[in-house]
Amino acid sequence: MNISTRFLAAASIAALSLFAGSAMAQEKLVIGTEGAYPPFNNLEANGQLTGFDIEIAKALCDEMKVTCTFVTNDWDGIIPALQSKKFDAIVASMSITPERKEQVTFSKKYYNTPPAIAVPKDSPIKEATAAGLKGKTIGAQGSTTHSNYAEKHMPNSELKLYPTADEYKLDITNGRIDAVIDDIVVLSQWIKSDAGKCCKILAPLPIDIEINGEGAGIAVRKGETALADKFSAAILAIRANGKYKAINDKYFDFDAYGQ
Repeated sequence: MNISTRFLAAASIAALSLFAGSAMAQEKLVIGTEGAYPPFNNLEANGQLTGFDIEIAKALCDEMKVTCTFVTNDWDGIIPALQSKKFDAIVASMSITPERKEQVTFSKKYYNTPPAIAVPKDSPIKEATAAGLKGKTIGAQGSTTHSNYAEKHMPNSELKLYPTADEYKLDITNGRIDAVIDDIVVLSQWIKSDAGKCCKILAPLPIDIEINGEGAGIAVRKGETALADKFSAAILAIRANGKYKAINDKYFDFDAYGQ
């Protein structure tokens, strides 16, 4: 083998190695989630992540034939963490809104449920309206569509923001706030538990498409359309093959996918 032939062979092997390495890199994804939003995602005491988001993410990864690992991140910083490449995608009940579309690229929705108001069982509040909540203190997790909803639609209420849902739940349980706003599923699951026996769902709220968006989607870095499309295709696939329903029925007695 002459020098030029050996050089070409070596170059070919290097190129193949680089291609193989790139392919292997594409077969692994790191998924970011909050880990503090049951029943969608929750970090248990034993360090295990559980919830609808987590199981859906695992099913999507299986469908895409990629190996996925999970990391948790505080909600307030979850988009900056994605942008700084701490992980490749967010699966954390993130609503697809116009504001967030300016920062990330979304898959199609994987569920869509409305917001709701919960109050103590002995609350004098009778209506989940701006008039019914006038002068009342409403708790919400900060930097969420639900806090934005309360700010827009309940302008005569005092809005108190919390880093996590657990903290507003503690305050309403102890009588420090009058009502809370969140996803109806989150609130419904909570009031069925011992921790939420203080409270009841007052009413679901009409969806405001500008605030609540098109449902919860999977966020990837801005412009990574190919990856978002793969997630979208996988969502449709698990809807068609029954895997979505199997996961859905573990958590809900209705189809969380919505209309």
